[in-house]
Amino acid sequence: MKAIVITTYIAIVAVLAAATIIEKIYGFTTIYGSWWFCLLWGVLAVSGLAYMLRRRLQKRPVAFCLHVALMFILLGALITHLFAEQGTMHLRIDEVSSAFLVDGTTIKNTPFGVELVGFRVDTYPGTMSPMDYVSIVRFDGGEEASISMNNIAQHAGYRFYQSGFDPDRQGTYLSVSYDPWGIAITYIGYGLLFFSFFLMLILPNEGFRRQIAKMGKAAAVFILFITMPNAASAAETTPKALPRDVATEFCNIYVYYNGRICPLQTVARTFTTKIYGKPSYKGLTAEQVYTCWIFFPTDWVGEPLVKLKGKAKSALGVDSKYVSYTDFFEHGKYKLDAPLNDIYAGKDVDGSSDILAANEKANLLRMLFEGELTKIYPIRDSSGLVSWYHQNSQMPINIGSDKYEFVRKVQDHLAELAFQKDYDEIIYTIGKIRKYQQREAAEFLPTEARFRAEVVYNNMSSTRPLAMALATLGFVAFFYYIIRWTNERRPHRAVSISFNVIMALVVAYQIVIFALRWFVSGHIPMTNGYETMQFMSLCVVVITIVMQRRFVLIVPFGLLLAGLTMMVSMFGESNPQITNLMPVLASPLLSVHVCTIMIAYSLVAFTMFNGVTAIVVNATARNAKAKVEALADISRLLLYPALFFLTVGIFVGAIWANQSWGRYWGWDPKEVWALITMLIYAVPMHSKSLPAFRRPMTLHIYLAAAFLAVLMTYFGVNFLLGGMHSYA
Repeated sequence: MKAIVITTYIAIVAVLAAATIIEKIYGFTTIYGSWWFCLLWGVLAVSGLAYMLRRRLQKRPVAFCLHVALMFILLGALITHLFAEQGTMHLRIDEVSSAFLVDGTTIKNTPFGVELVGFRVDTYPGTMSPMDYVSIVRFDGGEEASISMNNIAQHAGYRFYQSGFDPDRQGTYLSVSYDPWGIAITYIGYGLLFFSFFLMLILPNEGFRRQIAKMGKAAAVFILFITMPNAASAAETTPKALPRDVATEFCNIYVYYNGRICPLQTVARTFTTKIYGKPSYKGLTAEQVYTCWIFFPTDWVGEPLVKLKGKAKSALGVDSKYVSYTDFFEHGKYKLDAPLNDIYAGKDVDGSSDILAANEKANLLRMLFEGELTKIYPIRDSSGLVSWYHQNSQMPINIGSDKYEFVRKVQDHLAELAFQKDYDEIIYTIGKIRKYQQREAAEFLPTEARFRAEVVYNNMSSTRPLAMALATLGFVAFFYYIIRWTNERRPHRAVSISFNVIMALVVAYQIVIFALRWFVSGHIPMTNGYETMQFMSLCVVVITIVMQRRFVLIVPFGLLLAGLTMMVSMFGESNPQITNLMPVLASPLLSVHVCTIMIAYSLVAFTMFNGVTAIVVNATARNAKAKVEALADISRLLLYPALFFLTVGIFVGAIWANQSWGRYWGWDPKEVWALITMLIYAVPMHSKSLPAFRRPMTLHIYLAAAFLAVLMTYFGVNFLLGGMHSYA
């Protein structure tokens, strides 16, 4: 029976991994809904139950309940797969219908009528960015219900979810789900699973508390880190620019950008970092760079401001890493036209991503020069709706001559003043623009506190220097700590205090940044790759501070991992934009989902570096057996909360999906690889059935390799497989 369980378990993991690759290659897969895939899960459940009874696992009620919970989840999924009805209902205002379409072909009916009373799109104040989609429906001419993202309606066992709407906003699309037994059984399984895991962590006779009691003062941590060289220094000459204080004042006006109203400073920093790779250029701030492109464009078109990658250099016929705007043209012709035409025609062009990135930067420079990035003029129409325009926009006909003249000419006036270096008058005129904004759109503007908080956030949120400092400090600290540890000596008190002070300051800084971003955005900042990696860095430092008394070597490891996660956060978005939250993401369950997953990743990262340390110590140190065993004890301890948080994160995500889309599992590549990761890390928890994991080195090698599943889940899916979750 044991062999059947192990074989089926391995087969399921292999099939899951293969299915994501097949789906990427062919665009679809029928594996997840196939009879034989369901049979595999059934064989695993039945053989697993038989094996548990043979091993008398019922005498360990917590572990038994945990495994039974998993079977409830599988049973609920099977019932949903076999018997649930799921489809889409289309309604127009004042229309009553009971029909919904299943699988795009079959029409089924609810036993009651559904009438659309009204529909609206709620937007963020002063913007056109949707905050929520709301359908008001009436069931059988009586009970009314409001349906929006993350707010479902239920009637007679049917569940209704907001999924779309007609362009004229006179109709809506609702997802319909009838699955009373499958969802109920699945949720019972979730609850039993969470409760069992919780008991496993707190009860003194369970594995986690026994592992704590077994351990003395132990430690874990190691990674080799090589710092990357910085970019070449900028040229000595500095181009024409406004004084720093004047440029800063200009960027303290409001702008409509990326679907929200924010300080122009945010756009300036995003623009400069996007173009140059850093938020400054030749000693000039981002605000100075941005305003210079507005007021001194002829002096800046020849500046080597644009950072290129890979094949974009050869496409432009240059060797330099940095080029100017004029380098994109030759005899009045845009050099990237030919390769771009090939790319858009679907041809295989070497380095297409680099060429597209270079083209995007050139377009940003053009957009700034033409004013498209500087939508700083709110204009209210006759209905009271405010829209934002730039200087060269096509403005409403009935705007009024005074307002029209102001919008059209105020920036030209500023350019003249800049040429004359009349900076006092520039600041006065900037004040007039701000007063105009407040007069035209006062009720839609962010509060002064939120505006200033974003300015403070922009000035404080410099990830690169802190990331480099933490990683370098951790690298140096490792050698000190490992020498002291191998000689069975604790670090000097002064050294420990110094590192604790540094970590405390880092935590304080990260909390302030997290709070500022939360306050400015209006939602918990854990909705994209940058934010989740920043939060993971915070988790790592907090875990390091909490656990250092028991595990000495965790200090250099925590510093290293915190620095590395912050560096990783910079890969996807050098200067991340604070954006309005998509309606579907506006759920507290999302925050719980991301938070628990990031804590789990932090903990399993500890076990990975712990394993690498053990491998190195075992190969190089004398009398390494005791140290390797101590490191194994640490990893066994960390696996309990790691697997708990990973499991909770996955299934809370499933509950969130069920609240938003009407299904708790969609076999998205990110979901599949998260499940694979959970299955992989569950294996060493079964050391009684798998005695190989009682050997320390087997455990260390496995955990070092297992982290590849985490990397695939977080990065591989994003960059290789795609899917709904590729933003995170």
